[in-house]
Amino acid sequence: MRLPVLLSLLLCLAAAPGPVTGADRSCTDLRQFYTGKGFVLTGVPLTEISGEHLRMCPQGPTCCTSDMEENLAGLSTRETEGLIREAGRSLQAAFNALHRSFDTYFTELHGRSERSLQEALSPLGPLFSQNTRLYGDLYTDLRQYYRGSALNLDETLTEFWSRLLERTFKSSAPTDVNLSEDYLECVAKQQETLRPFGDVPRDMKAKVIRAFVTARSFVQGLIISGEVVRKVSQVSLSPECTKALMKLVYCPHCRGLASIKPCSNYCSNVMKGCLANQADLDPEWQNLIDTMIQVASSFSMEPSLDVVLSSIPARIYEAVHFLQENMDAFTAKVYQTCGTPGEPGTGSPALHEQRKKSGSLTASEYKPSPTAGLRLEMQVSDLSSKLREMRQYWTQLPVALCSKLASGGAGQDKCWNGMTKARYLPEVMGDGLANQINNPEVELDITKPDMTIRQQIMQLKIMSNRLKNALDGNDVDFQDASGSLSNICAKCLLGM
Repeated sequence: MRLPVLLSLLLCLAAAPGPVTGADRSCTDLRQFYTGKGFVLTGVPLTEISGEHLRMCPQGPTCCTSDMEENLAGLSTRETEGLIREAGRSLQAAFNALHRSFDTYFTELHGRSERSLQEALSPLGPLFSQNTRLYGDLYTDLRQYYRGSALNLDETLTEFWSRLLERTFKSSAPTDVNLSEDYLECVAKQQETLRPFGDVPRDMKAKVIRAFVTARSFVQGLIISGEVVRKVSQVSLSPECTKALMKLVYCPHCRGLASIKPCSNYCSNVMKGCLANQADLDPEWQNLIDTMIQVASSFSMEPSLDVVLSSIPARIYEAVHFLQENMDAFTAKVYQTCGTPGEPGTGSPALHEQRKKSGSLTASEYKPSPTAGLRLEMQVSDLSSKLREMRQYWTQLPVALCSKLASGGAGQDKCWNGMTKARYLPEVMGDGLANQINNPEVELDITKPDMTIRQQIMQLKIMSNRLKNALDGNDVDFQDASGSLSNICAKCLLGM
C-alpha cells in the first residue's frame, strides 16, 4: 500500500503550481490600457510572451505584439503632434490678441485724429468747407496704407500738399482772374522750391511716414510670426522620431512598467531630436521678437505715435496759415515763374476776412491728453512684456512637452531610461539639427534639414529686415500683406 500512496503524493506535487515566471505574468493592465486608447483586443495576449519580434521596444518578456507596437507607435506620434499643435495654437492666439489690441488702439487714434479735422480747420472757412474731400481722402489713404495697400506714402503726402497749395492759391486769387488747370499745376510745382507752407510739409511727412511705416510693419510682424508658428506646428514628425517616441512613451507599458515615468534627460534627448529642425528657428525667431520689441518701444519715443497722429489737423492748419500770412510774397514769386494770369485785382474777400479771424493756432493746441499718453505707455509695456515671453518658444518647446511626460528631479534613479527602470546616463544634446549628430535616441541626417522650416526661417529674416528699415522710416518695397513676403522668400530660396 505504501507505493501507491507515495506515487500519488509525487503526482500531486508535480501538478502543483510553482513560482510565476516572467512568461506567465498577466497582461490584464495592458489590455485595459490598450482598449482605453481606442484599440480592440483582437490578438492581444492574456499573459506575457517573448519579445523577439519587437522592433522599437527592448526585446524581452512583453505584453505587446508587433501590431500593438505599430499601433502604439502611431498613437505616440499623433499625441505628440497634437501637443505641438496645441502649443502652437496657444502662441498663435497670443499673437492674434496682440494684433487686435494694437490694431484697436491705432485705428481709434486714427479715427480721433480724423474726427478732429473740423474743429482744427473750421477757422479756415471756405478753404475747409469746400475741400473736405481733400482732407478726408488723405485719411483714407493713410488708413489703406496701414491696412497693407501698395501706396507710396511719400508720393501720397506730396500729392496732398500740391492739391492743397492749388486750392489755397486759387481761393486767394482776385475774383476776376480765371486760373487754368495748367497754371495751377505750375503753382503746385513750386512747393519744393518756394516752400509756401514753410517747414510743415517736410517735417510732417517725415514723422507721419515713420509712424505709419512702423505701425504697419509691426502689425505685419505679428501676422507673419503667427503664420510661421502655424506652418511649423503642422510639420509631421519623422519615422525616426516615431520610433523614439514609442520607446519613450509606450514601451514601459509593454514591459509591465506602466507606472514608471521616463527620465527627464532621456525625454529631453528624444524631444530635442524630434524637434531639431524647429529649434533651428530660434536665432531668427529671437531676432524678430527683439526687433518687434524695439519697434514697439519706438512708438512712445518723441515724437510719440499718438502725438504724430493727433496733431495732423493742426499741422495742416499751421501750414495753411503760414501760406496765408505770406501769400503776397509767394504770389509775386509764382508770377515770376509761371507768369501773370491776369491784371491784379482785389483778392477774395472771404480769404481776407478769414485771415483776420484765423489767429495763430499751432499744433501744440491739439496734442493728446495726458490720459492718451498713459494709454500708449500701457500699450507699449503690454506688447513688450508679452513678446518677451515668446522669445525662447522653439527651444523651450521640448522642455514643455517633457514636463507633461517625464518624471521630476527627485526620481532620476527610478525612471524609465529606454531599457529599464534606472538612471539615464547619456548627456543631454544641445538645441538644433547640427547638435543632434551624436543623439543616442533619434537617428537624424543633419545634412538634410526640413525645407518647410527653412522657408519659415527665411520669412523671419525678411520680416526682421523690414522692421529694422521701418525704424528708420524706410518702407522696403512693401506690397499687399497677402503674399509679398512669401514671394520674396521664394525668390531668395531660388537664388533670384
